Amino acid sequence: MLLKLLLRNTFRSRLRSALTVSGVAVAILAFGLLRTVIETWYAGADATSATRLVTRNAISLIFPLPIAYLEKIRSVDNVKTVSYGIWFGGRYIDEKHFFANFAVEPRTYLELYPEFVLPEKQKEAFFRNRKGCIAGRRLAERFGWRIGDSITLQGTIYPGNWDLTLLGIYEGREPTTDERQFFLHWDYPNETLKKLGLPRADQVGFYMIGIEDPDRAAATSEAIDKLFRNSYAETLTETEKAFSLGFIAMGEAILTAIQLVSLVVIIIIMAVVANTMAMSVRERSGEYAVFKTLGFGRFFLGRLILGESLLITGMGGILGILLTFPAADLFADALADYFPAFFVKQETLILDGVAVLAVGLAASVIPIWRTLNVRITDALGRIG
Repeated sequence: MLLKLLLRNTFRSRLRSALTVSGVAVAILAFGLLRTVIETWYAGADATSATRLVTRNAISLIFPLPIAYLEKIRSVDNVKTVSYGIWFGGRYIDEKHFFANFAVEPRTYLELYPEFVLPEKQKEAFFRNRKGCIAGRRLAERFGWRIGDSITLQGTIYPGNWDLTLLGIYEGREPTTDERQFFLHWDYPNETLKKLGLPRADQVGFYMIGIEDPDRAAATSEAIDKLFRNSYAETLTETEKAFSLGFIAMGEAILTAIQLVSLVVIIIIMAVVANTMAMSVRERSGEYAVFKTLGFGRFFLGRLILGESLLITGMGGILGILLTFPAADLFADALADYFPAFFVKQETLILDGVAVLAVGLAASVIPIWRTLNVRITDALGRIG
């Protein structure tokens, strides 16, 4: 009987119910996409390895470190592999075609990043050719690059045009692996700087360090930094995840704004559903008075109103969740150049469910309270 009444009450005003369900669906869709954006923002940090450390200049990442630090870092206990690199900052065609490009020591760097899956033949070709380069699959697809293509980067940090040959296209081993990066040999620009006699030669932007025991990461970081304390270029060593989170923290204001917007969306739809429930219950106040007269208790009436509220929000929530997946795919295609991976996580679906439940519960509180506390004579009097 209760279920039958629920369905009849819910669809008594079909247009109003349909509009409310649509509103809830749109709100849950927006909430899910905003949450996915936030989670994607942190995807880079989540994809980091606990066995990798990053050493940079203690003042700022923009200040370099001498290549002479390499052997000293290698000598630290627990250090297994050391690589190095620098932000190359080359421009392809113009500013609109921006992508991340790094000059690195190729063998050790790829050894530290096994998630960059590259055919052995392409890898060896890259190692042998100092003017070679490799790119991620999504970056190569963006520009239509093929193996053997010539790519010219215009130097912004390193002056001049840098002619490179694409010798490999890597794919990510995990869905969160960034396939939009570009790597060339550190030796290539460094030797040019040496020929020109520029003081920036033999400088690196960071050291990537592979360690054997991740539980000793803090002690290893301290030991590395201790080596260069009171030197003209002191170091700051931290885990790769802490390093990535430092970059994310620069956009903290944006993330906070997105989180606030996602909460505002839920609050607004909560008010809309509450208004719908209030109107619906007010129209049926006489019916509830009759129920009371016939002996139906407060618990029955409360369940009737709560069930209607949960049914409306539940239908809207399910519709919104189902729409989130195709919307996320469209979003991912449109912003493929900015997000390494954009997909809806299980945590987002759980949050969607919690939001739907919270809206359904909150929207029914006032209508239930009014129905249970209005006197039968007052409710029947409104009919007259």
